[in-house]
Amino acid sequence: MRIETEVKLDYSDVLIRPKRSTLESRKDVILERSFTFLHSKKTWSGIPIMAANMADTGTFSIANEFVKYKMITTLHKYYSVDKLSKELPLFNNPQYISYTMGIRDEDFSKLDEVLKLGLDKYFDFICLDVPNGYLERFVDSVRRVRSLCPDHIIIAGNVVTNEMVEELLINGADIVKVGIGSGAACLTRRKAGVGYPQLSAVIECADAAHGISHGNGCGLIIADGGVANPGDIAKAFCAGADFSLNGSFFAGFEQSEGELIEENGKKYKMHFGSSSTTALEKFYGKVATHRASEGRTTKIPYKGDINPFILDLLGSLRSAGTYIGARRIKEFPKRATFLLVNRQLNTRLEQFDV
Repeated sequence: MRIETEVKLDYSDVLIRPKRSTLESRKDVILERSFTFLHSKKTWSGIPIMAANMADTGTFSIANEFVKYKMITTLHKYYSVDKLSKELPLFNNPQYISYTMGIRDEDFSKLDEVLKLGLDKYFDFICLDVPNGYLERFVDSVRRVRSLCPDHIIIAGNVVTNEMVEELLINGADIVKVGIGSGAACLTRRKAGVGYPQLSAVIECADAAHGISHGNGCGLIIADGGVANPGDIAKAFCAGADFSLNGSFFAGFEQSEGELIEENGKKYKMHFGSSSTTALEKFYGKVATHRASEGRTTKIPYKGDINPFILDLLGSLRSAGTYIGARRIKEFPKRATFLLVNRQLNTRLEQFDV
């Protein structure tokens, strides 16, 4: 046993220091990015924001809205092959859709069926999603999917340390998903005592990923979770994240799935983590006796149409760019300086919405 004494930070521990800017308007900030990926060699352009592969946000109803803004939806892994066969051809925007799978034998059997039916032409991304990306079996699964789908953009996660980011990229991943215990619906930090403050994880993992390159492509990361407001997404991009993926942030809207309930005249939508008791019982029949539920089930106030929220989010990111003189998202890390703030004071400010 050893103790690391270096302080690690979450988004709430910092603010972005404003700097002199030559930009004249928020309209001058370009949010679209273009990437060439490490292994697949595909190129992609769009706004690097993703809806998480959760049951209420990784859906075709969300994808139909996200595609308007050239943003990506990572479909949840609970869709049947029959459902995918019906919906994917109708969506038919492969560059903005990701298929999601786990690493069980059943997941690979389902992937084989999807490939045999030719449905893979309808998605450019494949997300291998597990809570614990440190398993040797997970690395083996990344290699296996790369051999089966050499031309697809492979997302793998979740991890939070530089050495594992490098391991996954070397073994076939194009993008590594970074975040353990940071999500609003995640209980891993409480149940297992495991995690890593999200801002520091993004900074360290981005540095590791960007150091691995081949040809025109380099390793990339996704900042997954820990976002409470649009400013946190700006902080993630300033920290070096290439994409921002969020679940609870995009839950509770008209286009989000989830049961709509009414209490005391107010409307709510149910939202649950992928490792919650609700998810395990709904999709697997029970919580296995060898595991604990590491997710929560919550009621989110009904938020109405998601489009005004997306426009506000994108406007907030443009505003961040003007404050630091960054004309493009890829310039955010070069222009950003983080200020360590009094966490107690920051909590009070958020409480009173100042």
